[in-house]
Amino acid sequence: MLKQQLQFKLSQKLSPQQIQLMKLIQLPTQAFEQRLKQELEENPALEKGKESADNDLDADLNNDADDYGDSDSINAEDINVDEYLSDDEIPDYRTQANNYSGDDDEKTIPYAAGTSFTQHLINQLNTYRLTDDERDIAEFLVGSVDESGYIRRSLSDIMDDLAFTQNVYTTEDSIEKVLKIVHQLDPAGVGARNLQECLSIQLHRKEKNADTDLAIQIIDGAFDAFTKKHYKKLLSKFDITEAQLKDAISEIEHLNPKPGGSYSGNNRIVEHVVPDFAIKIVDGELELTLNGRNAPELHVSREYNNMLKGYKDAKDKSKSQKDAVLFIKQKLDAAKWFIEAIKQRQQTLFVTMSAIMHYQKDYFLTGDERQLKPMILKDIADEIDMDVSTVSRVANSKYVDTPYGTKLIKEFFSESMKNDQGEDVSTREIKKILETVIEEENKRKPLTDEALAKILKEKGYPIARRTVAKYREQLDIPVARLRKKI
Repeated sequence: MLKQQLQFKLSQKLSPQQIQLMKLIQLPTQAFEQRLKQELEENPALEKGKESADNDLDADLNNDADDYGDSDSINAEDINVDEYLSDDEIPDYRTQANNYSGDDDEKTIPYAAGTSFTQHLINQLNTYRLTDDERDIAEFLVGSVDESGYIRRSLSDIMDDLAFTQNVYTTEDSIEKVLKIVHQLDPAGVGARNLQECLSIQLHRKEKNADTDLAIQIIDGAFDAFTKKHYKKLLSKFDITEAQLKDAISEIEHLNPKPGGSYSGNNRIVEHVVPDFAIKIVDGELELTLNGRNAPELHVSREYNNMLKGYKDAKDKSKSQKDAVLFIKQKLDAAKWFIEAIKQRQQTLFVTMSAIMHYQKDYFLTGDERQLKPMILKDIADEIDMDVSTVSRVANSKYVDTPYGTKLIKEFFSESMKNDQGEDVSTREIKKILETVIEEENKRKPLTDEALAKILKEKGYPIARRTVAKYREQLDIPVARLRKKI
């Protein structure tokens, strides 16, 4: 049975302009420049650079889109062309003061150039006398080397892939033989299947002496004991003194566990961090500036203005002219909204970072991480009367240049914990103290998590052993046994 009924409900929908603004806010400087370039290419009504005063175009549209409706459903006669052509006043987006450094002239992004890591290895293969099958296997092995310099696949998998993809039918023994040739390539250790093999290859390539010979014996014959730092077992197994073991371990520590990372021209794109903000200390006060690359000068195309004038002055308006004015209206709307979104993006970024800077004023004046206050996204959102998601978009992808280095903004956020005085302190402060204690410990007898928890409690931070373990792991510090040195 069919039945009709009325249902009322409230719903909140984001307009396309709001979505565009949110997407722009979360972009860091370099990605924003790419987005700007894309918009300039796609919208001919938008142009970059300054426009002369006598050519000012007031592209301010009524913010209510209902005045014009969708371009698909309006008639050309319904468009008030005068609203696009008015030159009574300079549009407000032309008078906005941009907060950026005037000497920020670095507009291009440098990229690493050169031969790829794979090609570098193939070029070396050309110096070896190989059969056709051996060359195919060698090139396949080189192509299987990852960015760290390892081949992390079994020989049986490689044998199957050679048969299916290269039509090369071979055996594991033949692949092993060619792999020995790959192991002779530079950098030393490339093509290894695991860390033990990588270190062994490098040691066998070094000039032989008592230290390297002992190091080879340790890596090849007692790798497990070495990684677990069971030094007493090593001393007993090889019947050596502590001094001899220390020299051998020193040889091993000077090896490269990631030989691929040492090649500057490998396939990885080199990331260049461009700070979105800069904080300086001027006369004892903090000064915040927004990177000039976030504040481009944009204006609406003068040619589009002339097109609208031509349409307005024409006595006989053809269908093609009407279609053209609908297209022009759409592009002018998009240009105006994009300019407005960029202006709002600048304001949002500056207001948010300014609130963070003032909240963490003690840290920015001293650079001491122990001065960081507990701060969560909601603290800043309440301060600037914006949504938590907006603050998150700014914090997660933006960098700030400070007198103490370039920092990711989200690093300034941390949870709070009470000290023995009942005061809220930042977990970052506790981590910094924990890091300092570990740095100053006796490496022959590293402190256990239980001992670290006791020391922190004496310093006024009563936290449990499991919490110490969690913070230690977040700081990427190994357990006591693996921090041991002889």
